[in-house]
Amino acid sequence: MTRGNQRDLARAKNAKKQAEQTKGKRTDCLTVEQRKARDAELMRDKQKRKEEEAAAAAAGKSK
Repeated sequence: MTRGNQRDLARAKNAKKQAEQTKGKRTDCLTVEQRKARDAELMRDKQKRKEEEAAAAAAGKSK
């Protein structure tokens, strides 16, 4: 029963190993084309919001 911190070290090592194995894996179950379409739509929405904010700011300054 005198294992000291060996158990804690083993747990930390295993946690690091598990994190390395799951690194970079995607869990959204989308194909490359679906992901590209989703990202493109998000970027279009973001750009539209920015343009609307800029137009509102320009309209606010001209008053």
